[in-house]
Amino acid sequence: MSWIITIIVGGLIGWIANGIYKTGHMHGLLVDIVVGIVGSLLGKYVFYDLLGIGSAASSGSFSFFGIFWGVIGAIILISILRLLKIY
Repeated sequence: MSWIITIIVGGLIGWIANGIYKTGHMHGLLVDIVVGIVGSLLGKYVFYDLLGIGSAASSGSFSFFGIFWGVIGAIILISILRLLKIY
């Protein structure tokens, strides 16, 4: 059951990050899910593991801070991919 929540929250995070970043492209639901999940992992790694921000531990969970840190991580991921001309 938790993998279904991960897919739903990942899609939501990816969709929000694409809306904030205004990529101008509709990549689709699958890309939004992947960007959301990988962005959440990146957000947790950078902000919790490296910087020690306590609320970032919930990145990717279905809570306000989980979605917030997931979106921040997804925006960082989109920025990196745009710099590499992949996204």
